[in-house]
Amino acid sequence: MAYQALYRVWRSQRFDDLVGQEAITKTLKNAIQQQKTSHAYLFTGPRGTGKTSAAKIFAKAINCPNSIDGEPCNECEMCRSITEGRQEDVIEIDAASNNGVEEIRFIRDRANYAPTAAKYKVYIIDEVHMLSTGAFNALLKTLEEPKEHVIFVLATTEPHKIPATIISRTQRFDFKRIDVQAIIGRMAYILEQSNQPYEEQALSVIARAAEGGMRDALSILDQAISFSNETITLEDALAVTGSLTTEMMDGFIGACLQQDVSGALEVLENILAEGKEARRLTEDLLLYCRDLLIYQQAPKLLENRAAYLTDTFKQLAEATVSERLYNMIKILSETQNEIRFTNHANVYLEVATVKLATPQTAPAVSASQPVNSTPAAVSQPADQAELTALKTQLQQLQNEMQQLKANPTVEKEERKAAPKKTASSYRVPTERVYQVLSEATKDHLLNVKNVWEDLLMALPVTQRAMLKASEPMAAGPGLLLIAFDYEIVCQRADSSDELRLNMQNTLSMMIKDYTPDFVFITRESWPRLRQAFVSQHHDRPVATETNETDDEISLIPEETNEVVEQAKSLFGDLVTIKDD
Repeated sequence: MAYQALYRVWRSQRFDDLVGQEAITKTLKNAIQQQKTSHAYLFTGPRGTGKTSAAKIFAKAINCPNSIDGEPCNECEMCRSITEGRQEDVIEIDAASNNGVEEIRFIRDRANYAPTAAKYKVYIIDEVHMLSTGAFNALLKTLEEPKEHVIFVLATTEPHKIPATIISRTQRFDFKRIDVQAIIGRMAYILEQSNQPYEEQALSVIARAAEGGMRDALSILDQAISFSNETITLEDALAVTGSLTTEMMDGFIGACLQQDVSGALEVLENILAEGKEARRLTEDLLLYCRDLLIYQQAPKLLENRAAYLTDTFKQLAEATVSERLYNMIKILSETQNEIRFTNHANVYLEVATVKLATPQTAPAVSASQPVNSTPAAVSQPADQAELTALKTQLQQLQNEMQQLKANPTVEKEERKAAPKKTASSYRVPTERVYQVLSEATKDHLLNVKNVWEDLLMALPVTQRAMLKASEPMAAGPGLLLIAFDYEIVCQRADSSDELRLNMQNTLSMMIKDYTPDFVFITRESWPRLRQAFVSQHHDRPVATETNETDDEISLIPEETNEVVEQAKSLFGDLVTIKDD
């Protein structure tokens, strides 16, 4: 017989064999014992957590004539036929390749007939979220009026794609990710039954790489068995999973904590040269920093769990303050999220390395300090010279306050003598504003305003925050005028080339072939600029955002007269022109 993968050979055949899903298995066993089974079940959860296996075990247990405590015997003809997939009354369907209306109608028609050999007909529909809308509607009719001898078991990894009308007619069971220790225990049992020698640390690395999926863990274990000579070693597991070795993590984190940017980048380059996958690398470093933090607070928790309790690891944990580890974990977590959506993961890793080696807060381990220095030596007090300077400034401020209280008229005289400050330090690009207004159209402005909220949501958080207090005021084929509530935000936006590029890319996707240049001004300067442009251009209408209460887009009339001009010069934008 051809070789079978471990996850197929050791697939769970009883509820008690399912790892990490005790609450679900107990509920199903009790329902079978008490004969209180439902007509439809929905099994949801990540891949490899036992959804399909539980469905098959349930089909066997409910049809097994020798069922004991809700468990199938796995010895009778009924159990063996279901296990081997030749029982006609237990039908397993892959919704990914059978997602049409006709397939579901065929199931509905067959469900009207009584089972031939089993007590119940059980339909197991895997990846049910792949069904089309019409197929879901056809299935809904069957679930609304179920037959007594038919049971549906729906399995999916994406329950949010299933209509609520389907979910409400099923009993839902959420399979959770399997704990690392549970995966290690199951793999150890399989290896002992197979007489395969192994190292415990190797199983820990494999279990972490599986990310809560037993099937993934057994697949990786299969690879490790093939890769190893006889015994599955830690080095074998690291090589198969692409995880970092203990020495690599010690060297990288140690260089970062010593603020050795060059050394940290060199270690990173060596790691990437060995072909380590960026996502796995970031995850390993994140877990390493997490374990450093846990070892500081509760070292006993890691005695039987961590695969890298080396002397260097212990020294780093003792010499690093918790705040520094919090900051490193935050940086690595942000990097892990960023590299999911890029083709240049190495760039993000290099940037993260520089951030890790140059923290914003007080350093935990200085470049001149040895790794095994004590925490007391790490957290140095503020520099004495800086402290003296702050005290001097404070004393000067106190003296000035006493002088003002003693002679308040001095302040008034200084106020009169002091020159008036300019209204704004931001240089408004007047010529660019006039250029926008000269080509502005109502349609362009309407199009931009219609997608403005979507544009904000598509930008990164920091850029979205800058544009939150802004509003498009005028738009043309090649230019877009945006007014900001605050001058400092306007300055930052005007100096950010990345913001301009992101806005252009996003607008081009939301409005076909529209990639305007941007002109940023303050909201305070807008009425003055608009009025000045209108005064100079009486020959054409200008489409802009008005300051009227109805907040509509209006056209400034082409023709004006002296009375209107005089009123506008006195009252500005408060004037509303109406045609009689």
